[in-house]
Amino acid sequence: MNDYKHRLIIFSGPSCVGKSPLAKALARFYPELHSQMQPLVLYNSRAARPGETNGVDYHFRPRAEIEKLKEHDHFVVMDVRGDLQALDLQELKENLEKGDVLFEGNPFVGRVLQTHQALEGINRLSVFMSPVSKEEIRYLKSAHPAVSLPELITDVQRRKLLRRTRKQKGELSLKDLENIEKRAGSAFRELQDAYHFQYVIPNHDGEDSENWDAFYYPLGDARKSLLTFAALLKEENTDYTEKWEENIFE
Repeated sequence: MNDYKHRLIIFSGPSCVGKSPLAKALARFYPELHSQMQPLVLYNSRAARPGETNGVDYHFRPRAEIEKLKEHDHFVVMDVRGDLQALDLQELKENLEKGDVLFEGNPFVGRVLQTHQALEGINRLSVFMSPVSKEEIRYLKSAHPAVSLPELITDVQRRKLLRRTRKQKGELSLKDLENIEKRAGSAFRELQDAYHFQYVIPNHDGEDSENWDAFYYPLGDARKSLLTFAALLKEENTDYTEKWEENIFE
């Protein structure tokens, strides 16, 4: 039996797949659902992006300060695509006593939240957002001429990340391009962990897509993903989710 009556909602996926705009759309169109969840705010060594707020999106701290958090048993410190991130397990458990907690972020932290021994007995809902569907993976595996799935996934996410960063910053620096390449290159590895999650939501409208908010109401896959995530939160049936097998890429 679970020791906590409230849920830990784990919403993960590659960088720029569409997690953040979905969370914002949820607050806009399903305020009653959004208000029932407290966000899990991690520590992060990277600089804040345009529009991000310290203490809301992350606790932005110098890398050396996050390194020191390893000295405390209730912190888990992780290397996430070259950035250091830290999770306060004690704070998480205290918040779960009060209500549902939402983690929206990368699959590295998502896996820790699924497996850490200190979180045994917690009721979890785990959802992975993917830039490709199960059917597309099967199609690409059998395509002729042959397709390299790691290279294709990297390129899909590279283009999304480039568009997002241009929106945020305009001209891109060498550091921006290196960061984009690191995040895009990590995407295929992260997709290989999707089978650990209860549900996979295929979504082609990444964080760069205007389908999230250009027309006020979400359109396309953005709309489908929002409706699906809201249904999962309400514990309703939905036909849009997938369950991936461990050997899906073999």
